[in-house]
Amino acid sequence: MEDKTALISFRKADIVNGEATVIYGLDMDVYPGDFVYIVGKVGTGKTSIIRTIIAENPLTEGSGEVCGYSLNGIREKDIPFLRRKMGVVFQDFQLLMDRSVEDNLSFVLKATGWKDEEEMSRKINAVLESVGMERKAHKMPHQLSGGEQQRIAIARALLNEPQVIIADEPTGNLDNETADGIMQLLTGINREKGTAIVMVTHNRQIFEKYPGRVMVCKDETCTEQEGNGTIDLELTI
Repeated sequence: MEDKTALISFRKADIVNGEATVIYGLDMDVYPGDFVYIVGKVGTGKTSIIRTIIAENPLTEGSGEVCGYSLNGIREKDIPFLRRKMGVVFQDFQLLMDRSVEDNLSFVLKATGWKDEEEMSRKINAVLESVGMERKAHKMPHQLSGGEQQRIAIARALLNEPQVIIADEPTGNLDNETADGIMQLLTGINREKGTAIVMVTHNRQIFEKYPGRVMVCKDETCTEQEGNGTIDLELTI
């Protein structure tokens, strides 16, 4: 029987950014295999939802559970274990610029408890191959294009076989053609591996070309777009 337990679940959750509440009463469920967009104008709380999911922002009102961990009063020592169940991809790649692609990936594996060098090498080769970057292992990040750096960032997110990938504007710094390649990669991972993906974007062309569930942030709320209705043009740039 198919498991329909939500990987991410919020009920009546208030989402904060610093001292300010940016979204009131969030209800949201993300299930295995889902592709969920969080869309809206700049400043509507999209990234604050992401930061709450990864326990960077506290959850003080309502309830939230991510990958089996309650966000309500989560202990500091449990946060790294929560994050190991997710892969996170950022707009600005966040690669370590002073080490090679291979060393960037091995750094993450060592930080999450891997010790066997042969196993780590096999894993690194496998994730690089899955994003079409197997020939770039010995390159430094500055020797790669923006699209290649983002592919490496996605490979890094796949290292610990996450149940869900959290992607915050992963195409925001890329031209349209490169962004298209990244979207094909993410939708392929979602389809072939069944990895759930939660992606923040304000690019309406992306979520129209690559359909998924759409959560719209507007007027201090974030609600799911039902059916095939048109999303307000003002929401996107």
